Amino acid sequence: MKISILLPYKENFSPIYPGAVSLFVNDTLKISKYKNIVKVFGNTSYAKKFSNNYRNIKLKRIFIGSQSENYMDEFIKIEKLNSSKIIEIHNRPHYLKYLINEGVKSKFVLYFHNDPLTMTGSKGLNERKYLVEICNKIIFNSLWSKKRFLEGIPSGSVSSDKLKIIFQSASKDKVNINNKKKWITFVGKLNRSKGYDIFGSAVVKILNKYKDWNAIVIGDEQRDKITFNHPQLKNLGFLDHKKVINIFKKTSIAVACSRWNEPFGRTSLEGSANACAVIISNRGGLPETVTNAIILKKLNQNELKNKIELLINKPKLRKEYQKLAYKNFYLTHRNSSKEIDKYRQEILAADKKLNFFKKPDKLRIVHVTNFNERHDGRLYFNTGRRINNGLVRLGHSILEFSDRDIQKYYKNYKDLSGTKRLNSKLINTCHNFRPDMIVLGHADSIYPQTLRDLKKNYPNLKIAQWFLDPLNRNGPDYEKNKQRILNKIEYVDENFLTTSPKALNFINKNENFHFIPNPSDSSFETLNNFNKSCNMDVFYALSHGVHRGVLKRGKYDERIKFVSRLVDITPNIKFDIYGINNIQPVWADNYLKAISNSKMGLNLSRGEPIKYYSSDRITQIIGNGLVTLIDEKTHYRDFFTDEEMVFYRNISDLSEKIIKIGKDEKLRKKIARKGKTKYLKYFNSTEVAKFIINKTYDVKIKGNDFYWDN
Repeated sequence: MKISILLPYKENFSPIYPGAVSLFVNDTLKISKYKNIVKVFGNTSYAKKFSNNYRNIKLKRIFIGSQSENYMDEFIKIEKLNSSKIIEIHNRPHYLKYLINEGVKSKFVLYFHNDPLTMTGSKGLNERKYLVEICNKIIFNSLWSKKRFLEGIPSGSVSSDKLKIIFQSASKDKVNINNKKKWITFVGKLNRSKGYDIFGSAVVKILNKYKDWNAIVIGDEQRDKITFNHPQLKNLGFLDHKKVINIFKKTSIAVACSRWNEPFGRTSLEGSANACAVIISNRGGLPETVTNAIILKKLNQNELKNKIELLINKPKLRKEYQKLAYKNFYLTHRNSSKEIDKYRQEILAADKKLNFFKKPDKLRIVHVTNFNERHDGRLYFNTGRRINNGLVRLGHSILEFSDRDIQKYYKNYKDLSGTKRLNSKLINTCHNFRPDMIVLGHADSIYPQTLRDLKKNYPNLKIAQWFLDPLNRNGPDYEKNKQRILNKIEYVDENFLTTSPKALNFINKNENFHFIPNPSDSSFETLNNFNKSCNMDVFYALSHGVHRGVLKRGKYDERIKFVSRLVDITPNIKFDIYGINNIQPVWADNYLKAISNSKMGLNLSRGEPIKYYSSDRITQIIGNGLVTLIDEKTHYRDFFTDEEMVFYRNISDLSEKIIKIGKDEKLRKKIARKGKTKYLKYFNSTEVAKFIINKTYDVKIKGNDFYWDN
């Protein structure tokens, strides 16, 4: 089984004068799970190549005819012997006609790195319709490029699966913002198209005013070169890519002020990845390369000068741009490589002749989460235990790795937090256990570098992470919780959230996020309150930490006000409430005893309701046979009816429904029984564990649909 990558003629797949296409192909290929079956084809005069995956197509000198045609003739000769399943053509749409005309039967993937409407083979409308017809996938490096390609093509006439955006990428290495120098850096051709005349004019004025700042210019131009001279401006000419990156690491302000509509832009991309404060023009796909940057509304030297001067005069603002650019940067080589491998696997699987990465029947899994040994079993029913039970019931070999306990045990004066030893132990544990898969649950102290090293050492290793905490924008710890997920995203194959990913704007460009319900477990949910009379009507418990039933000074929890108001407006109802007004929270067996005495349970989470989010309280309520009272804005009506849960619109509606059910024992028992039966049938820990494994391994088993997966 082979995959061929065809570069444009004269594209240098070499560290010497590499083009953007070569950099992208090399950076994504070396971490691809398919790298052993991929061969890159090109033509370059440089002896030094990026990798052993490359084969240089040597061409004889000709005096009549096109060397580009000669290049394709030679490639087709090779390909007829190779019989590659997939041929990926970069930036040369007209190459496809050669392949089709010669009867090459491979699956075709076409990459656009430039404006499709300026390229031979895709300028015309009929040409682009033809490409849609013959290609299995067409890949664009920006939404702007995709829109250009679709100009004139009727809306809805092209399958959305065929057209895909895979952004260019960059390395996100460690950068010390405090070591930044007072450098303003420009990288690119020194011409009007790249806006170098605008940059030079603006920066000379800046340097005349600010004697402690310098401008760094990297690039050249053989045709219409523009030059600027200033003692504080250093023109370094063309540099190898590693040297460029090292300069970005030290640069404070990076500028990409192109006039032309760049489909994408490496300067802004690599500037952001290396914690520069980035200034860009609003042209083409440039705005898509950054998450936090200054975008020029007017492209002229005065506007650029003003923005540079703003960042110079306001060092706190400059540092904030640097921090955010780096923190929010997600366009890494690993993410792009994952997206490429996804379509490769999709195409190969459709061939039905290859089952390339088959999931082992029995997996070795290291489950990294807080098993809470240090709290003496107080949280024995937590979600980590539930998912772990599901993995065990599926018959897999599970090694429990309680990260927070290990971290606490190994604190010492050399490692005050215990984090270094924790990460070292995980690496050593994996060395001894040789897992097929790592499952992470809120494993915040596991370094991304640790996952990177494990992926490098064990190429077939799969990593999944699950996350349970609230992610509503106006809820508690939103920014913190968001980053807890994103910190490891580069090295995680699939992510599982108890919030609908569709409701989260910070992950809309990623496809490896899935909703999971809070899993029930028959070994924990042992009560059937619907079979007995209960002394209390409504149960509700919360805590603000394992040991606290009261808030810390200066903190606010809107649930306290809500519950207090609910009690006031709901007469003749017995509430059993914990964790409020100095009543301590309940844990472990005491929790089970408390919940066993109530008819209904209030499932109220912190923050504004968001699609599908609930704490694990929902499993404890519905799983033990209580009527579950839940805000309808959680959208749980997608899964449950009014005969299985009680949905309320507001506090008044909730109060009325509590009173109604409190008076009608037959109705109460009916709703509670049906709710538990359905939840434990479809939302149990075994199903959730199976879902995590199947999604991570991209396994599709007939008849194995999951109730919540829509």
